Amino acid sequence: MTDDPTRSLRWFGGLAVLVFGIGPAVMLSLLVAQGRTPGSVGILLIFAIPLVLLALVIGVLGMRGGPDLELTSRRMHLSMALVAGADVLMLGGNAIIRMIAT
Repeated sequence: MTDDPTRSLRWFGGLAVLVFGIGPAVMLSLLVAQGRTPGSVGILLIFAIPLVLLALVIGVLGMRGGPDLELTSRRMHLSMALVAGADVLMLGGNAIIRMIAT
């Protein structure tokens, strides 16, 4: 049995994509749909949701693993970087728009 050094990265990276990518996108979408945040936040979602979906696809490719551990590691790092960028766009943009609106 071989020891896979990317095993924990794959599991925790996949969990991070779900928690920090899908979670905020759904919550912010619900806020916009219910009218509890300015409507211009919806424009941010138009750009952030494709980033989250791309991170999800790349994360799944990375979680599948394969013989090339370096490629697996790069995919997981890229996936988490895309989620971080989408979070900054969604949550930071929401905060800035709310500050300007009040």
